[in-house]
Amino acid sequence: MVLQAEEGLITPSVRVLVATAVPAERDAVAGAFPGPGAGESALPGTVRVVHAATGFDLLAAGVGPALAAASTATALTAAALAGRPYGLVVSAGIGGGFQPAAPLGSLVVADAITAADLGAETADGFLPVTELGFGTVTHRPPKSLVRVACGATGARAGTVLTVSTVTGTAARAAELRDRHPGALAEGMEGFGVAEAAAAHGVPVLEVRAVSNPVGPRDRAAWRIGDALTALTEAFGKLAPALESWNPHDH
Repeated sequence: MVLQAEEGLITPSVRVLVATAVPAERDAVAGAFPGPGAGESALPGTVRVVHAATGFDLLAAGVGPALAAASTATALTAAALAGRPYGLVVSAGIGGGFQPAAPLGSLVVADAITAADLGAETADGFLPVTELGFGTVTHRPPKSLVRVACGATGARAGTVLTVSTVTGTAARAAELRDRHPGALAEGMEGFGVAEAAAAHGVPVLEVRAVSNPVGPRDRAAWRIGDALTALTEAFGKLAPALESWNPHDH
């Protein structure tokens, strides 16, 4: 259900689905692909772009892990049924950064995509769903892919937490850091996108541009424009780097 490459364009050998939460993030990614080769897809919210040998479909998948998972799974299923499956899924967008490790405007690439609030609260503290005897809470992108992405963009690698409720207090930020010492950023979609990718056997990556500190909500401190610009610049560097990455290496 995605557009075929326009006549005269190179048919991409690796097809990449980029799932963002909202259209503004999707459009920021699209800004990394100037010139011809972009067009609307038959799948709502999706833009088709081509970069040399790598084709990208950009999907505004919705806010939160559930909607992101459903939208991503729909796109993956449609592509598979059309006989043109994706070789990689990227969850991308802006997000909160744990200070001082991930300053405003910086980039984070996930080496672990973790659902931070999937589990149960107990008298002894939070238990992830895995300790309840079922499910999973972490997806790990291929190490070779993380290296390629960080090398191309200058991003730091670390855990990106997926939350259904955005952190708004210093106490909550400290609690998350205590439970996840390697956490650099939080978002609301990565784990949902990763779950859909895993169900289809497709590798996943998460890229976040830091727009605000994780902690007390201070809108005056947010730098959304800077983060969107950083996201555009990141994909301008990441797209050509992905052409040398072999998805079969994961």
